[in-house]
Amino acid sequence: MKAEIISVGTEILLGQITDTNASYLASKLPELGIDLLWVTQVGDNLGRLRDCLERAWNRSELVLTTGGLGPTEDDLTREGIAEMMEEELRVDPELERGLREFFSVRSFPMPESNIKQATIIPSAKAIPNPRGTAPGWWVERGGKLLIAIPGPPSEMQRMWEKEVSGRLRERLGHEIILSRTIKTLLMAESAVDEMVSPFLSSTNPTLAVYAKPDGIHLRLTAKAGSKEEAEEMIARREDDMGSILGESTWGHDDETLESVVGTLLVEKGLTLATMESCTGGLLANTITDVPGSSNYFKGGLVAYTNEAKISYGVDAMLIATHGAVSPEVAGDMAEVARLRLGADIGVGITGVAGPTPVEDKPIGTAHIAIDDGREKRLVFGIYPPLRHEVKRRATYHALFELRRTLLSTR
Repeated sequence: MKAEIISVGTEILLGQITDTNASYLASKLPELGIDLLWVTQVGDNLGRLRDCLERAWNRSELVLTTGGLGPTEDDLTREGIAEMMEEELRVDPELERGLREFFSVRSFPMPESNIKQATIIPSAKAIPNPRGTAPGWWVERGGKLLIAIPGPPSEMQRMWEKEVSGRLRERLGHEIILSRTIKTLLMAESAVDEMVSPFLSSTNPTLAVYAKPDGIHLRLTAKAGSKEEAEEMIARREDDMGSILGESTWGHDDETLESVVGTLLVEKGLTLATMESCTGGLLANTITDVPGSSNYFKGGLVAYTNEAKISYGVDAMLIATHGAVSPEVAGDMAEVARLRLGADIGVGITGVAGPTPVEDKPIGTAHIAIDDGREKRLVFGIYPPLRHEVKRRATYHALFELRRTLLSTR
């Protein structure tokens, strides 16, 4: 089934709100075996809304709209659907009774403008909305479906989960689309694309490559008659990816590097401490984004200047001999963090975030060290010379190397 989502609201076009509804619905359609081919955003203008609806109705088998079902004059989704269908809006007595009861139990008088939320066309059936005053619409005609859902996310999600998805599943049968994301780091998008190129032309399962802030992601998508069959198809292709990508793979789906590292630390009963220079505390901040990180993260030291590094205990002679931006100093920072904060593992990061070079080292240079008390893992990175990119990439690189260390720790 070919589907289209239409998000209604001028505030979306103005950038005043983010269209999370479309993202939510897009993530739910594959579970039903529905192919989403178009997403459209349109403002609160009846003519343009009607045009969008007509185009969607003509090219899609399922049209989902969100927003525009409120009681105000600029809530025009009902009117747009009615014009597109060439049907007349009429007040439904049952819907009106429910609306008035909604306000009555809350001891509020119902504004007469809300009466438009009780209107409906002959082709539509109302979808209950216990969280708000706007019922949805389920419209069937000529073998096609149009489902109008309220815009407030809590109402939209509840209506989808409780009223819409089950009816769609019954109507469509059991074919499903299942996806799996493989996450990698330390490889360029073009390099990954070239490595997996023999599989990019496959139609089932499909493979797509995306550049993301935490590395290069590969999305496998399979369509099958059952979840088990789709999972088996993805598992076979994932084995192929594993043999190609090797150790660059660090996670899947909703996993983050910081959550993967946190899980490993908990499993191994180890604690962590950090000392950062060029990243300015971003590593510690990222680690503590994980709930429960206080169980394994002892703390972080931000030593942005040489004086600060020395005051924490970094060897001044190392700085004088090798420079602050060096593997030797990164290693000492990791050791000092580990010992000073009483952790099992220490991480040190020093580098040049810009806007000017330091010690003749170019912007984007970073040295990372992992110290577990037995040995030090020293790694070097050179990143795009943009301040925020240097900080972000050095942080993810440190987490990636920390994961490697933990995987080799017994």
